[in-house]
Amino acid sequence: MNDKISDLLQKPLVILNIGVQDFAESLSSQEVEVVNIDWSPPAGGDEKMIDLLDELL
Repeated sequence: MNDKISDLLQKPLVILNIGVQDFAESLSSQEVEVVNIDWSPPAGGDEKMIDLLDELL
């Protein structure tokens, strides 16, 4: 294995979690550092609403 990769894998993990709270909680319970970003799809994922918002912007 490449020395740089090996060195990287020996360091503590810090995970960036975007929007899936259960995933962040699972990692936290395993003492993994998590930076949680509260995110959801624009317009709740409604394609028509997304298209309308895109037209406004």
